[in-house]
Amino acid sequence: MNRYQRQIALPEIGIAGQQKLTDAKVLVVGAGGLGCPVLQNLAAAGVGTIGIVDGDLVEASNLNRQFLYNNADCGKNKAITAAEAIQKQNPNVKVIPFTNDFNRDNAFEIADGFQIIVDCTDNLPTRYLINDVTLVKGIPMVYASIHQFEGQLSVFNYQNGPTYRCLFPEKANLESISCDEAGVLGVIPNAVGVMQANEVLKIILGIGAVLSGKLWLYDGLQASSQTISIEKNALEIQHGLQNGLAIRKQTQKEEVKSINENRFLSAVEDDENLIIDLREDFEEPHLNLLNIQKVHLDQLEKYLESVDKNQKIILLCQYGNKSQLAANYILKLGFNQVSHLHQGIAALEQANLFHS
Repeated sequence: MNRYQRQIALPEIGIAGQQKLTDAKVLVVGAGGLGCPVLQNLAAAGVGTIGIVDGDLVEASNLNRQFLYNNADCGKNKAITAAEAIQKQNPNVKVIPFTNDFNRDNAFEIADGFQIIVDCTDNLPTRYLINDVTLVKGIPMVYASIHQFEGQLSVFNYQNGPTYRCLFPEKANLESISCDEAGVLGVIPNAVGVMQANEVLKIILGIGAVLSGKLWLYDGLQASSQTISIEKNALEIQHGLQNGLAIRKQTQKEEVKSINENRFLSAVEDDENLIIDLREDFEEPHLNLLNIQKVHLDQLEKYLESVDKNQKIILLCQYGNKSQLAANYILKLGFNQVSHLHQGIAALEQANLFHS
């Protein structure tokens, strides 16, 4: 209450609104110039669960505009480094880092469970992908981009509103211009990122006028801004939906769903999941985590006799091979929500996410 008392005092928010923020799950794709202020402001406001997706490493050239990082962070993964900084800023917020880039192979797996995706990327293919994923999932995409001294902002796929493709139909061989090539004044992404976070909070709280069907344009040199309207394009919406559905179908081809190390650590805290460790007693390191059942492989079928076939089950082993084979086997027994930890416990150690 003390941390959030200034915003709770607002009639539009109150305690009920603060609870909405606590319950919200927001995925931020990109932890760079836009992503840093978005993450800082969402955490400060008390958004309960924040996912961070970024496969890049911190570089010295990032430091003039990406204020989550410092010199000592150069060479470290952005998602993990940003997560650590955000956790220090607000220990009550749950932060989930994803250390790979957001791509066609992992998009739907990463986005699973999140209510809003914030586009803080700097390339067109990823923006189209975010649009199509959010369109299929029926959740908003909060978009922003910056260029030199200018920025723009909108909300797509919100309450049947226009999509990113309605504003920017995809063209063959269209190349993205990043801030590395065109340059950017460091304050611009921070100013636009704050406004981007503001749209996220309005969506969660259900207050104000969300920038759906509108594009906000900001010129930092002239200290001016304007808002223009965006029209829906039924063909582009259909294109995005079909593309998203095709990607989801393609990535669901595998009979057994694998989850990465970040998703596993989140799943362990969910009491609805049955986590089963198939390793032998001599295999190390041992997991001192709640909600994990130790079951030897030869005892697995007998153990599952009393388990409901609809139970969510996650299997793990040392390197992921044994758990994948076991998952395939118990699917044939009639269990329909089975996954396994990709590359096993070794993946947790390699990503420095393992806690004994």
